[in-house]
Amino acid sequence: MSSVFQDAIANLLSPIGDLLKDPTVSEIMINGPFEIFVERKGMVSRVPNKFADDESLMASMRAVAQRVGRVIDADNPRLDARLPDGSRIAVVIPPMATSGVTVAIRKFSEEKLGLKDLINFGSVSPEGARFLDCIMYLGKNTIVSGGTGSGKTTMLNVLGGRMPKHQRLLIIEDAAELQVKADHVVRFETRKAQPDRGIKEVSIRDLMESALRLRPDRIIVGEVRGPEALDLLNAMGTGHDGSMGTVHANSPTGACTRLETLCLMGETKIPPDAIRTMVGSTVQIVVQCARYHDGGRRTSHISEVLGVDEHGRYVVRDIFRWVQTGKDPQTGKYIGEMVPTGYVPSFFEEFVSNKLPFPRTSFKPPEWAVAHLKKAA
Repeated sequence: MSSVFQDAIANLLSPIGDLLKDPTVSEIMINGPFEIFVERKGMVSRVPNKFADDESLMASMRAVAQRVGRVIDADNPRLDARLPDGSRIAVVIPPMATSGVTVAIRKFSEEKLGLKDLINFGSVSPEGARFLDCIMYLGKNTIVSGGTGSGKTTMLNVLGGRMPKHQRLLIIEDAAELQVKADHVVRFETRKAQPDRGIKEVSIRDLMESALRLRPDRIIVGEVRGPEALDLLNAMGTGHDGSMGTVHANSPTGACTRLETLCLMGETKIPPDAIRTMVGSTVQIVVQCARYHDGGRRTSHISEVLGVDEHGRYVVRDIFRWVQTGKDPQTGKYIGEMVPTGYVPSFFEEFVSNKLPFPRTSFKPPEWAVAHLKKAA
C-alpha cells in the first residue's frame, strides 16, 4: 500500500517534480496553484512551475495526508507530515489560507553533515567547532536556538552525532526529521488524534514520560514548542546530562525566556520564579543559529547560562560570537568570522581534568576583534 501512495504522490506532485529532485533547492513554497517560490543558497526566488488548478493541488495534499494516516479537510485545515523521501511538508488550506492552498516543503538532505562541513560552510569557526565537540563529550545540556530556516535542525544533527559512542540517545519529534549519526539511537514520533477513527493523540509529553523509563543517557526533543519544555528541563536536571532541544528565539537570553514561557503554558502550578530558576540551573549552553540577510546561515553565538541574578534576570555569557567585518561588493555576502570573546566558561576545569585539546588561550579573542566585540556588547 505504501508504494501505491508513493506513486500517487509522485504523480500528483509532478508539477514540482523537478524542484523536488533539484539538489540546489532547499525549500519549496507554494502560495496557491499558480505561485511557487524556492529557496536556493538562502535566497528566495519565484519559479515558473504551476499546478493545473486548486483541485489538483488539493488532491496532492490529500494523498500526502492519507499516506501518513491523517486527514486534511475543512474540519482539519492544517497538516504537518513527511513526503516519502523524508522531506517535511506543512500545509494550510482555505478558508484559513485566503490565498489558496499554502504549502512549504523543507527538503530532506541525503547528505549527513558533520562539524567539518559547518566549518567549510562558514557557519562555525574551527575553534568554535572544537569547543562544541568538547561540550558534547562532557555532556553539557544544550539548547539550539534560532528562527525558522536558521539551521537549528542541521546543528542538532551534527551535535547529536558527536556524543560518546557508548551512550543511548532517545529522539522525540513531532515529525521525524533528525538524522543523527550515532551508534545507539531510539526514535519516537508523535501522533495526532483522529476521533472519528478512535485514534487518540500521543504528544511529546506522553513520549517524554515513556522515554524516561527506557534508560536513555541523553534525550533530544526535536522542537520544543509547548509544555514539554518542563519535561525536558526535568530530564536535564535528573541525570540525563547532555540532553538537547531546539527553540525559536532570536538570542541566547531570548531562548531562556522562551523556555520559561513554554513551561508556563501547561497546567503546571509551579511559580514562575521557580521555573526561571530551573531554566537557569539546568540549561548550560545555548547555540544560537541565525539566517543573515545575505542568505548565509551562521552560528552567531555560543553562550553559557550561569543562572539567574538577584533581580530575576538570566545571566548569559557569550563564549564565541560571529563578528561581521564587511561585505563583498561582488557577491553581496557578508565578511566575518566567529571569534572567542575572552570569557572562559565556568566548567573549564573539566576540560583540563578530561585532558581535552582546548587550552585556556583558545578563549582569547584576536586583537582585531576586540573593538568589534566591545561595540556589540
